[in-house]
Amino acid sequence: MQIGTRWPVGGEPPAAVPVAMRAAIADEERTLVELGADTAAWRWTLTFLEGQPVVELDDGTTIRLDGDDVLVTREQP
Repeated sequence: MQIGTRWPVGGEPPAAVPVAMRAAIADEERTLVELGADTAAWRWTLTFLEGQPVVELDDGTTIRLDGDDVLVTREQP
């Protein structure tokens, strides 16, 4: 069993987050800055589903691995 964790937007992701997912997180955070989103209170949540890491942002954005691919899903307003 793997335990998840939370960290703030702009913070360093935990070591359990794979490099490919870190790049997707950084891209998402850059997009939020470009949009002028106030993310001061937002957090990322790392959980594990069937042994695979899943990262979700407080706005509903989800980043997960699918084989060698990184999938990013955004909630539509």
